[in-house]
Amino acid sequence: MGIYETLYAFRDSFGQFMGTKGTHPWSQGFPLTTQLEGGPPLPSSVEVSWEDRFYPKAWGHPALREAVAAHYNDFYGSKIAPENVMVFAGGRPGIYAVLEFLKQHVEVRIGCAEWPAYLDVMTQTHSKWRVVPFTEENGFHPPNSAYFDREGLNAKTHLLPIISNPGNPTGHTRTGAELEELIAMAEQPKNGILLDEAYEFFHPSQGVSGIRYVKDLDNSNVFLAGACTKGLQCPGIRVGWIVASRKNIETLSNFSSFGMGGVSHPSQLYAVELLKPERVALAREAVDRHYSMQRARYGEAFEKMGLAVYTGEGGFYHWMRLPDGLRASEFNRRLFKRGAAILEGIDCDMGRPHAKDPEYVSPYDSWFRFSFGPLLPETFESDVALMAQTLKEYRSDASSTLSK
Repeated sequence: MGIYETLYAFRDSFGQFMGTKGTHPWSQGFPLTTQLEGGPPLPSSVEVSWEDRFYPKAWGHPALREAVAAHYNDFYGSKIAPENVMVFAGGRPGIYAVLEFLKQHVEVRIGCAEWPAYLDVMTQTHSKWRVVPFTEENGFHPPNSAYFDREGLNAKTHLLPIISNPGNPTGHTRTGAELEELIAMAEQPKNGILLDEAYEFFHPSQGVSGIRYVKDLDNSNVFLAGACTKGLQCPGIRVGWIVASRKNIETLSNFSSFGMGGVSHPSQLYAVELLKPERVALAREAVDRHYSMQRARYGEAFEKMGLAVYTGEGGFYHWMRLPDGLRASEFNRRLFKRGAAILEGIDCDMGRPHAKDPEYVSPYDSWFRFSFGPLLPETFESDVALMAQTLKEYRSDASSTLSK
């Protein structure tokens, strides 16, 4: 996966792992794990009884399934039951399991610029996929209809778009009428959707989920992926979930009985604490306030230094293009020497042949993702100064080379 390739390349160049003192984790996709201003404190412990030392249930702890269902029902007005929820050891295993069980007649549709791990998951599960163009011309936000285009397909083929919403790496988000239309399309015969809502809280609406618009979950192939990783600020407890029809949840739980074995009870109990309604209400406000502020000021600074910013209004990344003639790989090599790293756009390219075809030229060679997720407010000035200096030197060297 591109993120890990970047981390190892950084270690080889800088001599230390990203995250150690003096490094700048701009390539990293995790949030602050400390209390945000105005936000709720993070639980310091959970009570564990003798029963919690039993093997966990394959589909998840009843208390957590109830908490997840209540989370959606209370905030989005849905009517899902605990039986519509399956708990996984993070969002990623849930996504993997859904793709592992796709029938052969299902074709995945995915945006050309998406979370790097999707490429590996689709490859390892032998999924059939086709990319939807993400370009400057369509603002990295193609219409919903692009995911359900049936041109060239036979009548037996079903479609399952995978969409991160808010988007990783672009931050573009489908909300309101657009999200309602997307879900309506997904509930049509021969259609479905895997909507990855890891960044659910990271939007000015303080929460965006397709569950608000699902009409008949139990008779659909709608899959919603959520986790404690981002908005609830706890990637380390490794708790995520899939919301889907009871039939699909039963299939996933049968898989868990032999393929996963359930999820740690203490971690699930910690997640129950995180999902208490009064706590979530504070978290939504604090996450939006903090990350909207960070998104705005970093975006303004990047534009001033000559980067083309194409970020949407969600998530905690900036999606940017370097000035003409500059490549993200070389920019990253220069950042490594200063203890920093970004995620190169080619790593987010879902059209990139997994076998590294030497003839393939990625449309994202000059693009990159910058993460402000783990950055403290007080590092802003030093972050911007380091980025600006590295970019200035790269542009100067490139100009000198061209003039020779």
